[in-house]
Amino acid sequence: MSFKMQRVQLFHAEVEDKPGGVAARLKNLAEAGAHLEYVYSQRSATKPGMGDLYVAPLRGNGEVAAVRATGMHEVSEPIVMRVEGDDKAGLGGRVTQAWEMAGINLHGLVMSVIGGKFVGYATFDTVTDANKAATILADLGTA
Repeated sequence: MSFKMQRVQLFHAEVEDKPGGVAARLKNLAEAGAHLEYVYSQRSATKPGMGDLYVAPLRGNGEVAAVRATGMHEVSEPIVMRVEGDDKAGLGGRVTQAWEMAGINLHGLVMSVIGGKFVGYATFDTVTDANKAATILADLGTA
């Protein structure tokens, strides 16, 4: 089994919690030619009528300029890692159990399988936890 895990640099903006709140930002990025692999949005738990939008990756000065023109900015938190590799039954359980046994508390996790491969995004509370999770994943990949 082989795995790959790498940090995702996120860009963030608050958006209005209404139809089109996210679409307007994504439209501008699409027009700039951004090829996003990660789009995450949610309602704000603390600001009624608002939400958060996170996107990644951005490549090149044109995409970065476009994202900044929409009012989005680079953020260091949350710590999101892109995980990918060969799929196998029970893999998600084994990986998350190994992280649990190492004392890593996941902030969030999304995984999908397509054509025998999986890709997912794991969100961690600290860089230390993310690095520890990557080491564990590497160990599982060579086991």
